[in-house]
Amino acid sequence: MKKILVTGGNGRFATILKKTDFSKKLIFRNKSQLNIKSISSIEKNIRRYKPSIIIHLAGISRPMSIHNKKIDESISINIIGTCNLVNCCFKHNIKIIYFSTNYVYAGLKGNYKESDPVLPWNNYAWSKMGGESAVQMYTNSLILRVSMTEKPFVHKSAYTNVKNNFIFQEDIAKLLPKLISKKGIINVGGKTSTIYNFAKKYNKSIKKKLSKGEFPFKLDMNLNKLKRSLKK
Repeated sequence: MKKILVTGGNGRFATILKKTDFSKKLIFRNKSQLNIKSISSIEKNIRRYKPSIIIHLAGISRPMSIHNKKIDESISINIIGTCNLVNCCFKHNIKIIYFSTNYVYAGLKGNYKESDPVLPWNNYAWSKMGGESAVQMYTNSLILRVSMTEKPFVHKSAYTNVKNNFIFQEDIAKLLPKLISKKGIINVGGKTSTIYNFAKKYNKSIKKKLSKGEFPFKLDMNLNKLKRSLKK
């Protein structure tokens, strides 16, 4: 059976992943056990566990402001840390599965395909794009551009004029085992809707909010490749 190592083992999504049956096949490593900023730490874990796949979840996401206030930290972890991991995967011929974001798309036209040009619209997206750049150079890889959120929806208000493909972390966790064998780039999300309509299904008291340009209006992705991948 293939050994699958998971970075960021104490993160929000990893915590959800641990609750699934699939987790029995996974080796979770937190920051103190596997520091992606350290090549020696990565190599130590590879020697110990000899994984054939690494699911890369380690990184900084929220609050989004941290990617402006602490650019050095965002670069060190999301970009350089991912580059370190890719280099080690290349050296040992280990497949890497990288969790990116639909924020790498400009959010101007919507219905983005994996082959469409990318133009990150904030520093968080640029940091994920930086990681993607390294992963895309390595053919034994899979990039998942996800649009996921916690359940219940964590915010008190939601945009009525922003389209997205939000999907809950629990649902992504169910899809992941079916995508493990894939390579390339796959958009992963749920049904296209405004963020408000998505949130309202699960929180009737959610308040309406309008984006005045601080958040792109059309971040929804084309999911045809995902649907084809799940059928195979």
